[in-house]
Amino acid sequence: MASEITFMPDDKSIQARPGTTVLDAARKARVHIRTRCSGKAACLMCKVRVIAGGETGLKAMNVNERLKLGSLYEEGYRLACQAKLSGQDPVTVFVPEDPLKSAIRRQLEKQQEEEW
Repeated sequence: MASEITFMPDDKSIQARPGTTVLDAARKARVHIRTRCSGKAACLMCKVRVIAGGETGLKAMNVNERLKLGSLYEEGYRLACQAKLSGQDPVTVFVPEDPLKSAIRRQLEKQQEEEW
């Protein structure tokens, strides 16, 4: 039985098999999630925030992921390379904007404001 996962703010949804990581599902959906460690939970760049369905739509967090995230877990964050779909319920995650893209966007917005 496939699980549905939706990636925000792109609003892209796909079906994926239970046991698929959020990172692999994102790649399938062509949603970019930054990573440098190839999914080994070493770089912590692939943090996503679970908006809906995390309790039943994702498998329980393993010890390594919990240790890496620390208090961010309480804010709804998971590591996309470690969080696996359970197949029980749909899941929606928010993918934070890449810091470089964010800085460029802010700079462009500032330039536009100055032109007015």
